[in-house]
Amino acid sequence: MNRILVPTDFSAQAENALKVAVQLAEKHNSEIYLFHTVELPSHLATTGETSALPESIYFIKLTEKRFSDLMERPYLDDVAISQTIGHGEIYEDILNTVTDNNIDLIVMGSHGASGFKEMFIGSNTEKVVRTSKIPVLVIKNEHENFEVTDFVFATDFSEECRTPFSKAQQFAKNLGAKIHLLYVNTPSGFKTSTEAYKMMNDFIKGMGVENYTLNIYNETAVEKGILNFTKENNYQLIGMGTHGRKGLAHFFNGSISEDLVNHAKMPVITFKI
Repeated sequence: MNRILVPTDFSAQAENALKVAVQLAEKHNSEIYLFHTVELPSHLATTGETSALPESIYFIKLTEKRFSDLMERPYLDDVAISQTIGHGEIYEDILNTVTDNNIDLIVMGSHGASGFKEMFIGSNTEKVVRTSKIPVLVIKNEHENFEVTDFVFATDFSEECRTPFSKAQQFAKNLGAKIHLLYVNTPSGFKTSTEAYKMMNDFIKGMGVENYTLNIYNETAVEKGILNFTKENNYQLIGMGTHGRKGLAHFFNGSISEDLVNHAKMPVITFKI
């Protein structure tokens, strides 16, 4: 976890993510890349006239001033931070920044139950989560002390989910957390306990899994099962695999992961399948 990217729109939610990123950076001696896309008014973004240049510079200078004000926060004193400004589509700028700077983790803010729109207009954040090749940690609230001792990884235990689980296992190890593998048993995909535990044990065989538990939770829907299991056990983080442009969490029936990320009141991290 050498380099952490934190996209910001300078909102309180984005700062919550930055505070978590700082704690991770201090623990792992990481560098933070603080990123903002300058959203120029449409007449400036589309025009090729040189007369628009002074106005464009104004918006860039305004962003630099907001960066400067943010950097005055005392909690940023002891971490290495690079500031990056994008000028295109938000999610494309973020993905390009990840590639150009060999970023290991994206930490993003969200407004919780009201979804991603608080931070980014439209579905840009969802696009980042769907298309990112590296883990994306979504933060809902302020965490003065971001400590994760128990990490739920929900999966259908299919072969393609072994790759994201390996990444989740390494993330849990970095945090010093126990990982709780979860299968939500629903009426439409019901398995007996014997069948489910055999499936789970076959899944982890040969993966060198340490500090873990295997769990079956019966519920009417997968999303509800993940949330209830996590809440009932007072666990602090939910993880899941994502399937790129085909939608989040391929193992779910339908595309409910966006709802899970929005509805969960605790942090959620996604890993590319």
